[in-house]
Amino acid sequence: MITLCSQCDKPEHQCTCERYCCHCKSMENIRMGVDGLYYCSDCREACDVLLADSDAH
Repeated sequence: MITLCSQCDKPEHQCTCERYCCHCKSMENIRMGVDGLYYCSDCREACDVLLADSDAH
C-alpha cells in the first residue's frame, strides 16, 4: 500500500506541497510518515512514526 500526502493525495516522490514538520514546523530533514504527514527526523523519532517508504510497515 502506498502512503499518500494528506494534502495533495500524491506519493512523497510526486508531492509538490511545501514540506515542513507538522509538529515543530522545521524544514530540515523532512520526510513523509505512514500517516501522510511530514516530520523532521527528531519529531518522527519522538512520535515513533515510521517513514512512508519504510519496509517495516
